[in-house]
Amino acid sequence: MANDGILPTNNTYATLIDVYGKAGLVKEALLWLKHMKSRGVFPDEVSINTAVQVLKDSEQFDLGERLFKGWCDGKVELDLLNSIYDGPVDSSVSSSKHFLLTELFKSGGRPPISQISSFFIRGPQKPKRAATYNTLIDLYGKAGRLKDASDAFLQMLQSGVMPDTLTFNTMINICCSHGHLLEAKSLLGKMEEKRIYPDTKTFNIFMTYHSSHGEAVDVLKCYADMKEYGLHPDVVSFRIILQSLCEKKMISEVEDVIEEIMMLGSRVDEQSLPVVMKMYVAEGLLDKALIFFEKHCYGQDISSKNRASVIDLYAERGFWKEAEDVFNAKGKLGFKKDVVEYNVMIKAYGKAKMYDRALELFESMRCSGPWPDECTYNSLVQMLSGGDLPEMAREFLGQMRKSCFTPRCESFCAVLGSYCRAGLLSEAVAIYKEMAECRVEPNELIYCSLVDAFAESDRLDEAIEYYNIMEKSGLTVNRIVLTSLIKAYGKSSCWKEAHELYGKMKTLEGGPDVIASNCMLNLYAGLGMVNEAKLIFDDLRRGRRADGVSYATIMRLYKSMGMLDEAADIAQDMQQAGLLTDCASYNNVMASYVANGKLKECGELLHKMLRQKMMPDSSTFKVLFTVLKKGRFPREAIFQLESSYSEGKPYARQAVVISVFSTVGLHNFAQISCEAFANVMVELESYAYNTAIGAYGAAGEVDKALNVYMRMQDEGLRPDLVTYVHMAGCYGKGGMVEGLKRIYSLLKYGEIEPSESLFIALIKAYREAGRDDLGDLVKQERRFSIQTDTDVKEDQVPV
Repeated sequence: MANDGILPTNNTYATLIDVYGKAGLVKEALLWLKHMKSRGVFPDEVSINTAVQVLKDSEQFDLGERLFKGWCDGKVELDLLNSIYDGPVDSSVSSSKHFLLTELFKSGGRPPISQISSFFIRGPQKPKRAATYNTLIDLYGKAGRLKDASDAFLQMLQSGVMPDTLTFNTMINICCSHGHLLEAKSLLGKMEEKRIYPDTKTFNIFMTYHSSHGEAVDVLKCYADMKEYGLHPDVVSFRIILQSLCEKKMISEVEDVIEEIMMLGSRVDEQSLPVVMKMYVAEGLLDKALIFFEKHCYGQDISSKNRASVIDLYAERGFWKEAEDVFNAKGKLGFKKDVVEYNVMIKAYGKAKMYDRALELFESMRCSGPWPDECTYNSLVQMLSGGDLPEMAREFLGQMRKSCFTPRCESFCAVLGSYCRAGLLSEAVAIYKEMAECRVEPNELIYCSLVDAFAESDRLDEAIEYYNIMEKSGLTVNRIVLTSLIKAYGKSSCWKEAHELYGKMKTLEGGPDVIASNCMLNLYAGLGMVNEAKLIFDDLRRGRRADGVSYATIMRLYKSMGMLDEAADIAQDMQQAGLLTDCASYNNVMASYVANGKLKECGELLHKMLRQKMMPDSSTFKVLFTVLKKGRFPREAIFQLESSYSEGKPYARQAVVISVFSTVGLHNFAQISCEAFANVMVELESYAYNTAIGAYGAAGEVDKALNVYMRMQDEGLRPDLVTYVHMAGCYGKGGMVEGLKRIYSLLKYGEIEPSESLFIALIKAYREAGRDDLGDLVKQERRFSIQTDTDVKEDQVPV
């Protein structure tokens, strides 16, 4: 144009500003305004609107407003060019700027200097085009200045400039993005008043609003309104609808929309494919997910990003085979796979702990696929570290460095943590030193891992050393590392040092966490420091942070100090707080009840434990045998149960539980448990029959007890001492004196070995049967048969 003597016009400059702006050359785009001044061309409305649009798109809202208002006042401020962000500089930007600066010094077509200033100073003017106001309204909206946007819209109406559909869409979008739905709907009404009809984008804006608020039903309503206006949904419409319906798991509605898309001769938008697949996979509908994938994805050259998203959603749920099928499908179709797809597939194998397959895939990348990138190596390192394969992970760290990649701190941390978990502390320290070689700064997790590992290994000096390094490095000392040190001090009984660190934790935001508090509580409990432990426990309880460990520790302390009432109160509080979540917590509370003589409460807790399908362990049975001894269950019966339990005999555990229920007076629970014996097809031993006889007898179910006794004899089992003890109680309950006489006769004539338990059972049974005279006779006989230092009272045998 310059060579042909053709002078540029406003249209020329508007086009140049637009082109440079869309290329991301913001400052260079606006240098054309300077060029206009040098040629004496004052920007018209189109040119200035284009320049404001460029500043709006680059999010330099204040400069855009300043330029626009200056133009309205009749002048264009060119000094604002100095405030414009240049953005990243490359060779094309430099050459463009060089060209522009060169152009500014050319003289061809330039008016006299005296006239140039007058060209860029005009009287006040107002925009006359809707496009200009649209740009200004959108600028205010994107800047979050809702009032200014509304004022610009009113100014537009007052100036007599007729708004168009884009104007209303812009205003509706601003209102919706700020949560002002009612205002947006009123604008829709104004459109109808002015006979400006909404377009598809109008309804897309409303659907986006409802979708962002999880209002799937309203999204569908907007969709129906769109069709009532005779408008056709576009790709964005269906994308919004599917996203909203899939999030709500509205499977039937999703499938209806997909069918409608197909009927319109279109296809599901590529970005919606992972969304629909995610819904199916999350609901466990893997077959439907596969059908959908084959119908809408198979045979299509879907972008690597979206295909990787599909693989990843399978990977996240451990469905490695399905992820593998999607991964392999692209290769079968002849499409080249991108590195991101390989990386996600490696992740899928890692999640499934199929490390061999992940490594095979890595080798295939190096042989025939895309070359591994930094993400590939980091994924492998963290995968192998998480699988407790630190040596292999360390090898990949080395390969990564050879490939000119610097491992991230997180990768070093993963390997170091893996060594720490394995107790290989020298190797962990070597990784720490390797970080320094790579000039990678350790983070808090590195030091936390080292301090905790040395603390767990009782190497207090090294733990303190790394703690000090962490402090000197300027990293924030967090609760994790302080808790590890407190734990280490606790193992060494260094309560003063631990107390000092605990005080430091109190200065942190939120104070000490429950783990640190429990460590201190355990330390004080071990040293018998009741007051100090109680202070921490009370503080935890006030903050509602006390957990099962807190309660168990303070209970143990109270019991060890002989404070049985306090221990029982804590046990009750723990139960009411709903902290009985595992076998150990139940055992602690039951042991506390037993220590305080609350045997029935212990039995009730045992029943609750069994009702929750929680199997008692060895510690539970230790408590249960203590219950039997404290409940004065016959000595011989306890010995018989202990022997059968230790030998692991069938139904021995159930027999102990039944005996406990019977001893503490929970006869209904005992009888229900006895039903298990009645229906077994295997042969039972004497201890099982004895348990049932004792339980039925104690509950007053004499007939059931006698039935069990006869069944025992039918099975060819001879009654033993425990049988006779339980039968004596049964006869006493039923007033069956003849039965008691038979047992006494066998005892008197030596056919049953003399036993204090049997004598006491007979004495009690005679008295229950109303024959005190015979009870006194047995009592006298007992004095001659068993030499005891003290007279045992007959009421020592439970009913």
